[in-house]
Amino acid sequence: PASGNPSPKAMEQPVLKARSPTEPVDPNGRVVCQVELILVKEHNGVQFTASTLANQAGRSHAPGPSHGHTPLPGEERETWGKKIDFLLSVIGFAVDLANVWRFPYLCYKNGGGAFLVPYMFFMVIAGMPLFYMELALGQYNREGAAGVWKICPIFKGVGFTVILISLYVGFYYNVIIAWALFYLFSSFTGDLPWVHCNNTWNSPNCSDLWAFNTSLNDSHKSTPAAEYFERGVLHLQDSEGIADLGLPRWQLTSCLGVVIVVLYFSLWKGVKTSGKVVWITATMPYLVLTVLLLRGVTLPGAIDGIKAYLSVDFLRLCEAQVWIEAATQICFSLGVGFGVLIAFSSYNKFSNNCYRDAIITSSINSLTSFFSGFVIFSFLGYMSQKHNVPLDKVATDGPGLVFIIYPEAIATLPGSSVWAVIFFIMLLTLGIDSAVSTSQHGSISLNTDFWGRLMLYLTGKLEGGIYVFTLLDHFAAGTSILFGVLIEAIGIAWFYGVDRFSDDIEEMIGQRPGLYWRLCWKFVSPCFLLFMVVVSFATFNPPNYATYTFPMWANVIGWCLAISSMSMVPLYAIYKMCTLPGKFCDVSRFYINLLY
Repeated sequence: PASGNPSPKAMEQPVLKARSPTEPVDPNGRVVCQVELILVKEHNGVQFTASTLANQAGRSHAPGPSHGHTPLPGEERETWGKKIDFLLSVIGFAVDLANVWRFPYLCYKNGGGAFLVPYMFFMVIAGMPLFYMELALGQYNREGAAGVWKICPIFKGVGFTVILISLYVGFYYNVIIAWALFYLFSSFTGDLPWVHCNNTWNSPNCSDLWAFNTSLNDSHKSTPAAEYFERGVLHLQDSEGIADLGLPRWQLTSCLGVVIVVLYFSLWKGVKTSGKVVWITATMPYLVLTVLLLRGVTLPGAIDGIKAYLSVDFLRLCEAQVWIEAATQICFSLGVGFGVLIAFSSYNKFSNNCYRDAIITSSINSLTSFFSGFVIFSFLGYMSQKHNVPLDKVATDGPGLVFIIYPEAIATLPGSSVWAVIFFIMLLTLGIDSAVSTSQHGSISLNTDFWGRLMLYLTGKLEGGIYVFTLLDHFAAGTSILFGVLIEAIGIAWFYGVDRFSDDIEEMIGQRPGLYWRLCWKFVSPCFLLFMVVVSFATFNPPNYATYTFPMWANVIGWCLAISSMSMVPLYAIYKMCTLPGKFCDVSRFYINLLY
């Protein structure tokens, strides 16, 4: 390696190194001398090496990728079979259940079409730039979320942060898929089980009609669909809270087992397998959404629902909460900060046009969210008119929308079983797509890990598992994911350097990012993320499920879960500063100088 003080500019120095003292002999009796050519590139003290094995005759083994990754002898990084496999995988990861159960409700709640103003604003200044940054980072360095930080080792804790967040999300995300599978199996019947109140799990408060009146409190009434989900599927009546999780449910256990097997075989041979799976899981939701929309718009009251979805109330833009929810939705809907985009792009060819990929996939994600709103609100408008209740009584988000409201709407249609099968197949494909991406990321198989199995058990199989689910959903990827993306943006823009990062992109695609992208990376996006982190702390609300309020000790556990992932950043930075050679002040001065 180069000696002396490193120059501010990159230095390259080839070194010949003998492979072994005993050289092999060819069939003619001549000694074949193998040497290893090591190319060392140094950028401000950060070394990148690439090696090539060469023999005496001048023939050389093909070197591995030399951009930010040092392969072992004979190692060759796996790549996507086709470019479309990568695009479908990224789209499948970004387009998930939140596009169906979260965005349409936010639109309706926050001024209808007016909500698109802050949503598109944050998409342009933060969503797309961060999406582009992660794709370029993974493709150039050809490493996962932790490995890419060899470009600035003190920030490697960011990689561990996003890996932990992906692990926590995987604990409960697969449970949603298991619920959808349970509903799918239940739909193969002539009479859907959530239509009437004459089942063994129904309570005296069950009512087949949505007859809200002043003589009976709404909180004392429940629909067959609500009781099927909470009492028939979850058996929530047998649990008093998170301190009383109850016994395992063999039906959900079996469904979860099927999900684990499906995910295992989807990841069996890496991206070669998952790249083929996404041809089904990434395209099926669009087919199903189109079919449901064609059916939904023909229902009475559907147009009223769509009008409510698109109604424009620009006065709502004066409320800070509308902008906060738009910014939060952008962060989570695009999937930045989970490390999956970095991992996926690391399997691309080095010259792949990641800029074009970022524009295409992020745009498709937003359009899918908008499109799904027409599907959801056509059915909600139908439910509102059929039961003669205001639309806000049936408009909700989260699991309640897809496991209570929508199944009830489907149950009123002719041929309801067929429509139920179609709908839950869509939920399965949406969920499996994102679960495959999260499980593949970071070389961590969430379904074969001991702790993963334990948390899946607690979350999905026990009678009080919905409380664990709610706690994880509230704390696992909220403030922590915003914090992770913030540190990631600071590390790339201010320590590694926007100019150097732009040089990397130009080396890959032959085109340097424009001034707009560089300004967003260095100033706009970090400020936006810092604002979101502060707001998320300032506006924190304790989790709850329906009327159940979590005890203080449960909230403490939740915060410990969130802090455990965020703490990886300072802990690893301290470890790195303590283990680097030289005095602490010299090491600190080195990293401070990187800012300039």
